[in-house]
Amino acid sequence: MPKRGVRDTQAASERPVTPSASEKKSERNTRHEQNTRQIKKTVRHPKRSDVQTQKRTPVTKQESITVIPRADHPISRDDISDNALKVLYRLNKNGYEAYLVGGGVRDLLLGQKPKDFDITTNATPEQIRKLFRNCRLVGRRFRLAHIMFGPEIIEVATFRGHHDQEVDDKNLSSQAQNGMLLRDNIFGSIEEDAIRRDFTVNSLYYNIDDFSVRDYVNGLQDLKDGVIRLIGDPETRYREDPVRMIRAVRFACKLNMRIELKTAEPIHRLAPLLGEIPSARLFEESLKLLQAGYGYATYKMLNQYHLFEQLFPVIASRFTENGDSPMEKIIEQVLKNTDFRLKNDKRVNPAFLFAAMLWYPVTEHAEKLAQEGGLAYYDAFALAMNDVLDEQCRSIAIPKRITTTMRDIWMLQLRLPRRQGRRANKLMEHPKFRAAFDLLELRANVEHRNELQELALWWSDFQQSNAQKQREMISELGSAPTRRRQRPHRSSQSGNRKPNKS
Repeated sequence: MPKRGVRDTQAASERPVTPSASEKKSERNTRHEQNTRQIKKTVRHPKRSDVQTQKRTPVTKQESITVIPRADHPISRDDISDNALKVLYRLNKNGYEAYLVGGGVRDLLLGQKPKDFDITTNATPEQIRKLFRNCRLVGRRFRLAHIMFGPEIIEVATFRGHHDQEVDDKNLSSQAQNGMLLRDNIFGSIEEDAIRRDFTVNSLYYNIDDFSVRDYVNGLQDLKDGVIRLIGDPETRYREDPVRMIRAVRFACKLNMRIELKTAEPIHRLAPLLGEIPSARLFEESLKLLQAGYGYATYKMLNQYHLFEQLFPVIASRFTENGDSPMEKIIEQVLKNTDFRLKNDKRVNPAFLFAAMLWYPVTEHAEKLAQEGGLAYYDAFALAMNDVLDEQCRSIAIPKRITTTMRDIWMLQLRLPRRQGRRANKLMEHPKFRAAFDLLELRANVEHRNELQELALWWSDFQQSNAQKQREMISELGSAPTRRRQRPHRSSQSGNRKPNKS
């Protein structure tokens, strides 16, 4: 690994003694606060008058390239992953260009902490693999190198080039008739790579060679103005990859920015193109949309652009004109609760989120099956779970490990009212009891039914009571009524359906 030399924020001669871990952490926090203050002055949503009168060291311009020197931006290597720095330095030492790129640079400029660091280089995937023994090449659509450092993965991509140049079979680019990119492995220069990226704010490059930031598409100005803007013709870029439509919404909500008019205009019309995206990919995207701390705002904007109905058709088909149904209320509340938990560094469970969102479609379908097929409600409910999950997974492939938990949470809703005898204590021992109780409370809050609110309050008190008090609470309920489970009526209309697990 090459010597790092003089740090970009403090001369080496000023550090004769290696700082302790606590001192380094304190210094990093101080620097992060300074960076945040600096970027608020120079990048985040300043007034136009402030931008025009601000005195800064002039940036150097080379044709269409804007180079921001180290003195004029707040990015410090102390805020970059050590493993990402290792990759950057090794590529650079071996004669390759190496840049930090994408959301990592964007977030550092905004004074935020990136979740991951992506690197781009002029080295081919095969050349990258020769430099790193811990490298794994992945992807057919986009050939990438993953450098493995334990749980951390540094993603390295080769500069992408234009599609119209002649290339050999290994660097093949192909498109479907509708314009979607099926493969994009044409390699090019950094200038070509910059205009192949999706949004201007994601097309900023941090150069490890001189610690400057390179801007090829006026991305820094859009970052200042709070604008999400597609690079190139919006319709063409959306057809290449329809996921860019929901990425535009995600970045707008995450960064508190607005989608530029031309970037937003085709979204309503092209939203159905999401139906051509693999459902497994859309599941991963749905987690980024709804479980990143700004899910409620994202949900509202997805509906505004008619994108939510492409991701959750089972839910969207049941929307009401006034938006005040229990289903719509519980979706808004569970997303607000999820945002609150994430802001307080608490864990969130996608199974609970999806269980709450799909609860009313399941119960509505169960009631319909029970009435039309002459089924006992328990059997109809089991069939309804299958049907709703099957339909939902056509658009978003929710993994079985998650749907299994969702089923547990749903089935416990039917068991929570039956508390007599030993049932209450046994229910509390169920591994999904807490999630089921949380859903019960949500239902009580949005439905305002007395019996449901009393049930939620009873379970809340029961969990906080000692053993003696719990016995008294159960005794006050009286004995459980004797109920015989009805066998489902078999008829040609019901098709002898059985509640199979998917």
